[in-house]
Parts: sequence; structure tokens; C-alpha cells
Amino acid sequence: METKKWEALLTAVELGSFTRAAEKLGCTQSGLTHMMNSLEGEVGFPLLVRDRYGVRLTAAGERLLPAVQAFLQGERRLEEEIAAQTSSKRENIRVAAYSSICMHWLPTIVQQFRWAFPDVSVDIRMGSVEEMYRWLQEDKVDLSFASRQDRGRYDWVPLWDDPLLAILPMDYPAAGRERFPVAEFGGKEFLMPSLGFDLDILRVFGDLDVRPDIKDTQVEDAAILSMVEHGLGVSILSELVLQGRRDNVRSLPLDPPACRRIGIAVSSLTEASPIIRQFIDYSTRIVAELHQPQP
Repeated sequence: METKKWEALLTAVELGSFTRAAEKLGCTQSGLTHMMNSLEGEVGFPLLVRDRYGVRLTAAGERLLPAVQAFLQGERRLEEEIAAQTSSKRENIRVAAYSSICMHWLPTIVQQFRWAFPDVSVDIRMGSVEEMYRWLQEDKVDLSFASRQDRGRYDWVPLWDDPLLAILPMDYPAAGRERFPVAEFGGKEFLMPSLGFDLDILRVFGDLDVRPDIKDTQVEDAAILSMVEHGLGVSILSELVLQGRRDNVRSLPLDPPACRRIGIAVSSLTEASPIIRQFIDYSTRIVAELHQPQP
């Protein structure tokens, strides 16, 4: 039986008139009369008394009333749930991140987030720091995992200070050292990582007025490590980039210590959707867990 027929029945009874009910439902009185005749034909007995006093339920109709109301309420709940599920399935979070973050953080973040929100998709794109902020400004991503830069207007959620390390050939005379002086890079052939790492590294050199012989590269971090291993120069990479690698190079913390401040850039936290704020909360918690000191 069609839901709209039962809704029309209750409207007619509530208003006590086919004329007023037809006006409220946006149909003709004859059309409503035909609908009620059809409904009574389907159930097999009269549901309405129609006389000069108006329209009211028959005794049989009165007995059906609680079940009809429950039926219509259930239909409304079903429609609301379908609408909510449909809306949830359309939700999508667009994320940009460095390759090291895509490798070490995002798999765990996305995995746990999907357990909680299985109908929300997460699209990930990888790029340089320039691309992180440009995509954010162009509304091509909802949030960017990147090192903090003084460019554009955005809200910032700090995640972790990623220590910068000197990357040296194994035969570099650094035996017994626990740290590498930044000043010692001066005049040395320095292999500058690509993908925007130069912004964080040049800041370190600029603060101390250190001037290495910079060799610009357009290669990934793994290639920088291989080049250093083969004695083609020295470099700086971060602890996160080196995590899990077993390259034949020496890595030492810088002196004075330096880091790239990794966090989440988002156009506006206050205007972000609830699901994006949930994703940011998950990311903050999981990154903290991943970098807890091991006992």
C-alpha cells in the first residue's frame, strides 16, 4: 500500500473535510476521494464515514489508527536514515602530504579513521611544500600536512617537531661526535633536497649565516641518500624521512638543533566540516602516539 494514501487519510481525518485536505495536499477533491476509495478497496472495508458533518474514521478505522501512525513514523525514520547514509557516503576528505608523511603517518591515521567512519573517503595527493599551500588556497585540498611556512592565510594545527639531521658519507671524519655543527657546512658541496625541503634548510643556514656550495637537485630523498653515500656531497634530511631506512650514510643531529615544524594547515578550522575536524583530531592523537618514547 502506498504511504501517501495513508498520509492523505490522516490529513482528511485531522481536518475533517475532503475540501480542506485536498487544498493542503495540493490535489483536487475528486482526486482525494478517488484515492480514499482505492485505499478502502485495498484493505477490504470502509475506513471513513462521510456525511454532512464532514469526514471521520469508522470504528474499524479507529482500531487501525495506532498501527497507521506507527507505520508512517517508521517510514519517516527509514527515509531519514537513508538520507543520512547517502549524505555520509558523499563526504570526502582531500588530503595533501609529503612522501614521508604518506609513508609513516597517513596509513595508520586513515586506517583508524575508516574504522570509525567507514563511509567517508579520504583522497591523498603527494607534493612539495609549495604545492601543499597552493592547493589549499585553490581549494583543491581540504588540509595539508606540511612544515609551517609564512605564506598565505590559514589555520595551523601543530603535530610534531621533526628534527633535521646532517647526512654524511660513512668516511666523513666525524668519529666520536654526537652532533654536527651547522657552521661546518660552510663551503662544502651541499646536495639540496627537492620538494620544498630547501625552505626549511635555507632558514637554518640563513639564521647562522652559513654558506655551503649548494647543488640544486630534482631528485627524491632516496636519491639524495645514495648520492651522499657515493661521496658526491653532504646534505640535510629530517628524522621522519630517515625513519626505517638502512642506507650506508652517517646521520647526526645538528648543532645548534634545528627542526621542521610539521602540522596541518587548513583554510579555516571554524568553517571546516565536522568530519574534517574529526580527521584532524584523529591525526593529532595518532601522531602523538606514534612518537611516544619507547620504554
